[in-house]
Amino acid sequence: MTAQRPWKIPRSVLVVIHTPALDVLLIERADRPGFWQSVTGSLDHPDEPLEATAWREVAEETGITGGRLRDWQLENVYEIYPVWRHRYAPGVTHNTEHVFGLEVPAGTVVTLRPREHLRHAWLPWREAADRCFSPSNAEAILQLPHFVADGDAAAPPRDDRR
Repeated sequence: MTAQRPWKIPRSVLVVIHTPALDVLLIERADRPGFWQSVTGSLDHPDEPLEATAWREVAEETGITGGRLRDWQLENVYEIYPVWRHRYAPGVTHNTEHVFGLEVPAGTVVTLRPREHLRHAWLPWREAADRCFSPSNAEAILQLPHFVADGDAAAPPRDDRR
């Protein structure tokens, strides 16, 4: 790629944002209307900590800067959709995605970046899983009740609103 836009790193985060009642935030991609997903994003540099990537992507894509972030200790390796492979170095066909959950209060305000996402919706977890275009995203949402039940292993809440 050009000096202005380096190749994407094939290591990313998936952040399932949800309320205590298990309503899940989904956002619709601007480059693919009808494709709904949770927050996702690649590392900015190879040494960027996964948790930092998760917080950065959540803030960039939704404007949310607080809540309880949990590392679910899950990784998915999947084939990158051909339509997005041009963003990666030649020969890169797979991505490793690390899964997080972010619990936020009901009524949390979402501010989308119009260049990236068209709309957002808060949906009950099963309905959210059904709407996702990505199988790994849908599977992560279906596991949400298990990770919320294990809440005693959660990281402390973070509230660093600027």
